Amino acid sequence: MLVKCVPVANESAFPDGSVLVGTPETLPAVAKLDLALSDLGREGYRVRSLTHEGRQVTVIAANTDIGVLHGCFAFLRHIQTGGDPALIDLGSAPKLDLRLLNHWDNLDGSVERGYAGYTIWDWWTLPDYVNRRYIDYARANASAGINGTVLNNVNAAPEILTSRYLEKAAKLADIFRPYGLKVFLSVNFASPSALGALETSDPANPAVLGWWKEKVSEIYRLIPDFGGFLVKANSEGQPGPGDYGRSHAEGANMLADALAPHGGILIWRAFVYASDPGTDRATEALSEFKPLDGTFRNNVLLQVKNGPIDFQPREPVSPAFGQITQTPLVMEFQITKEYLGQATHLAYLGPVFEEVLKFDTFARGAGSTVSRIIKGEVFPQPVTGIAAVANIGTDRDWTGGTFNQANWYVFGRMAWDPDETGRRHRRRLGQDDL
Repeated sequence: MLVKCVPVANESAFPDGSVLVGTPETLPAVAKLDLALSDLGREGYRVRSLTHEGRQVTVIAANTDIGVLHGCFAFLRHIQTGGDPALIDLGSAPKLDLRLLNHWDNLDGSVERGYAGYTIWDWWTLPDYVNRRYIDYARANASAGINGTVLNNVNAAPEILTSRYLEKAAKLADIFRPYGLKVFLSVNFASPSALGALETSDPANPAVLGWWKEKVSEIYRLIPDFGGFLVKANSEGQPGPGDYGRSHAEGANMLADALAPHGGILIWRAFVYASDPGTDRATEALSEFKPLDGTFRNNVLLQVKNGPIDFQPREPVSPAFGQITQTPLVMEFQITKEYLGQATHLAYLGPVFEEVLKFDTFARGAGSTVSRIIKGEVFPQPVTGIAAVANIGTDRDWTGGTFNQANWYVFGRMAWDPDETGRRHRRRLGQDDL
């Protein structure tokens, strides 16, 4: 980018123009001046130009290696978008804890609502063969600010929980770890019975909870930093606690109890319909979950689509935002263009994300925006998050068209800071004339 050869050195004596990269424990004394890292948490960073004893240096600093990585990407982004490499004062920390891609990838290699080829996870050759694309995938997500990935479809095959597939997931987790990317799995609620271990998957049955606890322990032995489960239950034919006369809260809490000792998160999708034929489709999620508000475990998050119907090109914001107040809500967007021409039409989604996030629910007066709700500023949330259905596949351009990469990128940037604007990132991507 600078048309220069940049040397790399680990020396205490550094020349004028050096870039110093590290944490407080590894940086030389000059690099620690006025950095104020205490408020940046684990993933935040500071990038600053300093002059010391006549030498000009640029410092990229953070509290952890992952924060340093984000700082390096911010430094490169600053240069690549026309910033002066000698005049930098950047500092940022993510405003949401979980910033997730949801892959609707199936174990047979197909991708539901995928318009960019097959799944990039080569389940047949994992864990023995590592495709270079797995590393590039992790780097790309880290550069945009994404820190978690759900590997498989919410219409989950029970086999994802077999030892064979868990070893494959563990290999991916090993590859992703240096880039701050945690692995999550979608699970089929009926897995205990579907895999033949038990005759029932009733969440009130102690044997079922015992099966899940044992399975979760197996996962954490393989993936010590495993993120948790994503569950689609009693929706579009998927099994769930309702099959046994139990509520969504009873089903979610059973799984949450299995995950809790390991620090795992249970993300329960609020996308349900046809549970009651007499209910208005647009209010079904709210009707189903509002009576349960406050009954979920502390490590349960409800993942709510941006609209009440199904990722439609134009629809109002889901009424769950602002009315469910005692359960953490995760926003669910869709990057893949299921209803926007799939891969054949050009559509930039930054303004769509922005419009939803800036929508004012007036839940606690003016300014109760969706962004502030999912950040936990309107109602307390112990864990905050946002997710989007990925548009990634085996196509050479990753996304079924080069422009579609912009939607992956802008989601990552707005997941890092949901108060950003889609227009700003459009300018960075050079799309002003479109």
